[in-house]
Formats: sequence, structure tokens, C-alpha cells
Amino acid sequence: MSDKHLSSKFDADLNLLSSRLLEMGGLVESQIAYALEVLNEFDLALVDQVLEGEHRLNAMEIEIDEEVSNIIARRQPAARDLRLLVGTSKCITNLERAGDEARKIVKRMRRIHENSATLTVNIAEIKVSGEMALHILRRALDAFARMDTVAAARIVRDDEAIDNEFRAFVRKLVTYMTEDPRTISIGLDYLFIAKAIERIGDHATNIAEFVVYVVKGADVRHVSREQLERDALGS
Repeated sequence: MSDKHLSSKFDADLNLLSSRLLEMGGLVESQIAYALEVLNEFDLALVDQVLEGEHRLNAMEIEIDEEVSNIIARRQPAARDLRLLVGTSKCITNLERAGDEARKIVKRMRRIHENSATLTVNIAEIKVSGEMALHILRRALDAFARMDTVAAARIVRDDEAIDNEFRAFVRKLVTYMTEDPRTISIGLDYLFIAKAIERIGDHATNIAEFVVYVVKGADVRHVSREQLERDALGS
């Protein structure tokens, strides 16, 4: 959070906003965890729970964004305070989109269950990348809560591991579909799921990048990983 202000009410507003963002982040984490349980255990009872949670996420995004706008209008913040508010708005957008990816995963798993029950595909890479994505999202939220730019830079580096798992799965999937055309349909469904997980990692990375933006004032969304790390360390 930003430094203390003369107005204790302003500090309270910012603290409440941070709490709401982390509350929304916790809900997104639960959504993704449920989606991974559906993926790992075919527990389709959780599908409706994820779909219902999506409605709450959409409402929270709107509520928090409105509060950001209200604070900006009332307080006319500058410098880091303004960056914090802008960063919060950007982060909740990424959280809502990560929740969207969880919804896509469970809906696709339900389709797989209905249409491809007799076919199997080894999805070890998807399961690994799913756990990685959930882990870095948790770390990104923790970095935002503590405004820890060093932790944020590590998240950007670790997201590459998810991308590597995704590419490995695509290569294996091509082999499956070439050797047995019957697996094409289910293979494409799992490819869709793998891409959704990769996108969750991307959204976590975006949140980490906004931590650097808030603290250092540097927009690192389109810079190299090396430059981001230099900016995060202030060198």
C-alpha cells in the first residue's frame, strides 16, 4: 500500500480497496482450484459451482472498479497513489478474465464427459501447468498485497515454465491425433483447456507486472524479462 496520508479516510479507502481486490483474488483462486479438481478427478458436481461463482466475480469487478473511479474523483490522487488505483483496476480485470478461463475449463470438461467418455488422452502436462498457474496467481496476489517487486519479477520468469508445458502438450497431442484420428475431437477439447490454463498464467503475470508499475512507476508490460527485472530491482 501507499504511504500514510494526512487524511486517515483516504488511507481507509485505499486499505478497503486492497482488501476487496484480495477478496476477489481469493474467489478466483477457488474457481481455478475447482476447475483443476474437475480436470483431475472428473468431479462434474463442481461445474455448477464454478459457473455460479463466475456471476459473483463479474459483480465484484464492477463494484471495485466503481469504487476506484469514486476515489479518483473525490481525492484526485497523484504519483504512486494514482498508479495504485490504476493498477488495482487493471488487476481486477485480469482476475475476472482468469475466472473466465476457469469457467471455460469446466464447461469443456463437461463436454468431454458427454461426448468422449470412451477415449483417453494423457494430459500430464496440462495437470502440471494447471498447478503452476494456480501457484503463480497466489504469489502474484501476495506480491500485490506486499508491493514486493522482487517477488513480482520472479513470477514473470516462472510463467515461462507454464508456456513450456503447453508447448510440450501440443507436440504430444499432434502425435496422438496423427496416430489415431478418433482422438482428434477430444484432443482439441484438451487443447482448449491447455490454452485456458496458459492464459491464467498470463493473467497472473500481468498482475505481477502492475506491482512493478505501482512501486517503480515503470510500465513493463512489453519489455524483455531482463529489463523487467532491472526495473523491479531499481537498477
